[in-house]
Amino acid sequence: MKMANRVGLSRFSVGSTLNRPQKSLSFPSCNSLCSIAEKQESTSTNSSTTDIQTQAQEQEQEQARHEHVRKLQNLLQLGRTGTARSFIRYLLRPKSPFSSPSHLYTLFSLSSPPMKRIFSDMLFSICSESKMVSESEELYMLMKKDGVQPSIASVNLFLESLVSTKRYEETLQLFSEIVESGLPQDQFMHGKAIQAAVKLGDLKRAIELMTCMKRGGIHPGAFVYNVMIGGLCKEKKMKDAEKLFDEMVERSVTPNLITYNTLIDGYCKVGLLEEAFSIRERMKVENVEPNIITFNSLLYGLCQAQRMEEAHRLLKEMEAYGFAPDRFTYSTFIDRLFKSGNVDASVALSEEARRKGVHIHDYTCSILLNALCKKGDMEKAEEALRKFLENGVAPETVFFSTIVNGYCQVGDINKAYMTIEKMEALGLRPNNVTYNSLVKKLCDMRNMEEAEECVKKMVEKGVPPNVQTYNTLINGYGRSCLFDRCFQILEEMEKKELKPNAVSYGSLINCLCKDGKILEAEVVFGDMLHRGVVPNTQIYNMLIDGSSVSGNLKDAFRFFDEMVAKQIVPTLVTYNILINGLCKKGQVMEAENWASEITRKGLSFDVITYNTLIAGYSSAGNIQKALGLYETMKQSGIKPTLNTYHRLITGCGKEGLMLVEKIYQEMLEMNLVPDRVIYNALIHCYVEHGDVHKACSLHSAMEAQAVQPDRMTYNCLILGLFKEGKMQEVKDLVNDMKTRGLFPKTETYDILIEGHCKLKDFSGAYAWYKEMLKNGFIPNVSICKSLITGLREEGRSHDADVICSEN
Repeated sequence: MKMANRVGLSRFSVGSTLNRPQKSLSFPSCNSLCSIAEKQESTSTNSSTTDIQTQAQEQEQEQARHEHVRKLQNLLQLGRTGTARSFIRYLLRPKSPFSSPSHLYTLFSLSSPPMKRIFSDMLFSICSESKMVSESEELYMLMKKDGVQPSIASVNLFLESLVSTKRYEETLQLFSEIVESGLPQDQFMHGKAIQAAVKLGDLKRAIELMTCMKRGGIHPGAFVYNVMIGGLCKEKKMKDAEKLFDEMVERSVTPNLITYNTLIDGYCKVGLLEEAFSIRERMKVENVEPNIITFNSLLYGLCQAQRMEEAHRLLKEMEAYGFAPDRFTYSTFIDRLFKSGNVDASVALSEEARRKGVHIHDYTCSILLNALCKKGDMEKAEEALRKFLENGVAPETVFFSTIVNGYCQVGDINKAYMTIEKMEALGLRPNNVTYNSLVKKLCDMRNMEEAEECVKKMVEKGVPPNVQTYNTLINGYGRSCLFDRCFQILEEMEKKELKPNAVSYGSLINCLCKDGKILEAEVVFGDMLHRGVVPNTQIYNMLIDGSSVSGNLKDAFRFFDEMVAKQIVPTLVTYNILINGLCKKGQVMEAENWASEITRKGLSFDVITYNTLIAGYSSAGNIQKALGLYETMKQSGIKPTLNTYHRLITGCGKEGLMLVEKIYQEMLEMNLVPDRVIYNALIHCYVEHGDVHKACSLHSAMEAQAVQPDRMTYNCLILGLFKEGKMQEVKDLVNDMKTRGLFPKTETYDILIEGHCKLKDFSGAYAWYKEMLKNGFIPNVSICKSLITGLREEGRSHDADVICSEN
């Protein structure tokens, strides 16, 4: 029969080849069939031997299991519970014949039903003590199914194991089941449920559980009050924490050191130092001795409030109590010094801590290094790192990554690479953070080739580029308008199973919008949505701004409507963009309607909102409305900027110089130093009103203040001088302009030619025309006509004809 089957299989194999007529058929020989049969018989024999061995092992294990169960029964019958518990722990070891505690429970229950309750409770409690949470859960469900109720002590152990392993939701679920099942509850059970709710940040539920506890006649103890007060303090609900503390005292529950420390810490973190010290005084009255945590909390509060003299006095009191400053104490003072800008003192204090054998937090070391790097003091940063390492601080990748970032910020790429070599020599492996600093700096420098080389080095060193790395490259190429490479990078990310995020697409969309490629930006946006990447407010703001700047307000408002429909909340930036777009289109009334929407949404105007509206009304010629907004702005406590005054000076120029000078004086009283834009606006106003002397004085003031004039400055002054017929001064001004490297362009040449024409100096106009043409600029048509007419009137028809032929 076996042989027939084997031949049958062979026939199936041959038959299968009939589907491939292009190949010749080959039938197995008799010898081949015999060989196959022998091999299969050998395999079958080996398989049978293995099966027999497995069965024997299973029988052996089954016997062992029954023997273990019988032994447990005997121990429990003899009342030797201690030995029984030890034996159960032994049976729960990894190589036990029982696959799980539930397996042991099931076999014992079948073998000895009368002792099932005692055994199951013992097994359940041991699993809970051993933090075998999943196994305890499974066992609890089996017991519940069999109608076996665990003891309160066992349930408490299980609740404790759930909380200690941070399974807070499961803790609350179990507590709910206990309440519903009618199982008796005690103070500990309620305490663990309340603790789980607080850990989840669900204070409302914690309060409800505490209320139910009281209603059930179970009085909360110090543990429950401490947990609740801690939760309220963490949420900065100090009034509620106070009320609970008062209730605790009223119910004759004695506050302990934990209670007082929790309140002191809470008050200090919200800046209520008087209340914190009041609790400290109460501790003295109640004879509750402080510990170092008490003092550290108070020191933290004083340092945060910059009350350093009091902090130093408290430090002496702490030392008088016998508490030496620990790393938290030092970190608090170091952090304060750092935040006040005294980086050198921070470093000195960290060195003092090291000398005293106090190992400050690695986090504090990082803060100090970061502070020195941000300050650009790389020499001191290197020295600080060297001292940290000499004083026993273990070298960490984060320290060296901070130094690398520091060198990148000051533009010393070579030193950044050398720092990476140093860390590798110490056995530290650079990570994404290390290399990303380099990639970012290279991209900022527009050195995209070296940025790509840096990414290749990352890969060679076994550090795979992450999403941030690629996002930086996309942003770099985008700012260089190399958009094809940006798209290639997105494809590379997909191939490497790195999902582009909102930042990836946002960088590309932003660069496309800045380059005026709104259609392409929208295509990228569509691809982003197709790939399931959720857009954020910033991305919509980019699209709205891009559309607005290009003058397409219809699309800007379409994106806004889409944003709101997707329940993405517009920000003040969003509204400011739309208001700016409307103002530039001259739709000032509609812009003000949108400004009203800002307050309706619970937002407040910022300096950009006011400046935009002031600019809009100034451009529209409604200077009174602009001035009204300016006054409202000041009353709202928002300090005007140079941009505010530029818009006002430009608008007020039409109203007369008195108003312009009043606005300018107010600007100076605001301690704002005029920049080139302000000077140009003022010069333009004075030229327009015929006070060329004042305009020239402002030009001199610019130079005295080291404010460099630009072509606009010179163009305004040239116009003014032409108005007074001062052609030689005009020529001198143009020469000065050229000396500064500001060579005339179309606008300046047009002013020069037109100015000479108006003064009937057509020879001078013609000379500027020839220079303009020589430098590759083409004059305005109407100016050319004026020059041609003038030349013909002077009888210079040939020159006039030359101009006609050239234009």
